[in-house]
Amino acid sequence: MKAMTYAQYGGIEVLEQTEQPTPKVSPGSVLIRVKAAGVNPVDWKVMSGGLEAMMDVTFPVTAGWDVAGVVEAVGFDTPEFHVGEEVYSNGRRDTVQGGTFAEFVALPAVMVAHKPASLSWEQAAALPLTGLTAQRTLDVLGLETGQTLLIHNGSGSVGRTAIQLASLAGVRVIATASAKNHERLRVLGAEPVQYGDGLADRVRALVPDGVNAVADFNGGVLADTLALLKHGGKHASIADWSVLEHGGEYIWVRPDAQELKRLSQLVQDGKLSVDVAQTFPMQEAAKAFESSMSGHGAGKIVLTEFTN
Repeated sequence: MKAMTYAQYGGIEVLEQTEQPTPKVSPGSVLIRVKAAGVNPVDWKVMSGGLEAMMDVTFPVTAGWDVAGVVEAVGFDTPEFHVGEEVYSNGRRDTVQGGTFAEFVALPAVMVAHKPASLSWEQAAALPLTGLTAQRTLDVLGLETGQTLLIHNGSGSVGRTAIQLASLAGVRVIATASAKNHERLRVLGAEPVQYGDGLADRVRALVPDGVNAVADFNGGVLADTLALLKHGGKHASIADWSVLEHGGEYIWVRPDAQELKRLSQLVQDGKLSVDVAQTFPMQEAAKAFESSMSGHGAGKIVLTEFTN
């Protein structure tokens, strides 16, 4: 099969199209014909060696964790899936090797959920990691109806999903973003504020007594978080380990089909939308990584099937 792989750590120059063996289908697993694969910053961070301290790697690595596709085959004792069904998944393994930037990927059934019919392939591939991360963060923060949440980087993919989930729960959401993204955040249900110097004062103008919880989807904002958090409030980050030293939680989401089904139901009920900003054919994964590294996207970047 065709796959986008790297044989050593590095930048986009190490990523190349190669031929790899089609994965075997072990008991309890699903072989998926890839229709689209989501691009996440963690993909190129893993490729650079950024997670070397915590994850084993076996080269060559096929990049990518998120996927949407069609069941090609099932292993023994996998009654929940059948050939031809449309599925999606956050397919992160404990060992970095067999990813989703390929024609096929084999994943444990416990990571895989049926794709909501209302989502395109691209939208479905964009949701798993960002959606699960947003959902897990809000579960940890445990907000109640009427409480106030500050989201750092509300215009990012995780932030936009978290805004929707929190708003559905009756939580007041204040979210940071650049001015060009403010109207989009209002539509999603947040009160936008400009990020950067003076943030604490701008948020205090909206909530003089501070916020009940803070979700950091950006990093480098701990001082503002602590300045704005009410006594007894909770905070969590996906980008800053130092929150652990200040009573916060660091979020590292687990692939989980049951949790993905929670998101699927919201999508099917028309309560959760998914934005896709850019798509690239699979062989242009390096260009997709470059776009992701620029950090200026207004939605998720997704790879579609090989065209060569």
